[in-house]
Amino acid sequence: MSTESIQRVKASELDLKEKVVAINRVAKVTKGGRTFSFSAVVVVGDGDGIVGHGLGKAREVTEAIAKGIDDAKKNLIKVPVLNGTIPHQQSIKYRSAWVILKPAASGTGVIAGGAVRAVCESAGISDILAKSLGTSNPHNVVKATIEALTQLRDPITVSKQRRVKLDKVFNG
Repeated sequence: MSTESIQRVKASELDLKEKVVAINRVAKVTKGGRTFSFSAVVVVGDGDGIVGHGLGKAREVTEAIAKGIDDAKKNLIKVPVLNGTIPHQQSIKYRSAWVILKPAASGTGVIAGGAVRAVCESAGISDILAKSLGTSNPHNVVKATIEALTQLRDPITVSKQRRVKLDKVFNG
């Protein structure tokens, strides 16, 4: 994956919506008893092709979510969305999580599981077919989905590289 293809975005000029994907409670046993802490996986997006993910850890759930939102705003990327769907099929493996994303016809909706659904809806993708294989760990599924979306190629830039006009590509 080249760093040139990833388009980083600044969060300050965007109206972002947050979605909490998963909250995990961790207990640490000490001499004085159990100490609980929480971790939260959060996805943020503007619903128009910009999405990011973050992880926050704290002693309270609200602090963990706030830290996750701050982390997600630092990791925003631009996703090519074409007529409410993705331009082409993509499958990615991140650690033990496989994610397969397929473009869908208009009106299909988001056919995806929990973590993949949160990322796609935050990115503004309204029609997509997705399948998550392997692990169901939301951390790795979110990272695999973000990785798959970063590797999508925009049809306009591909047509410029191939020196083909877009009307030929879409009309046959």
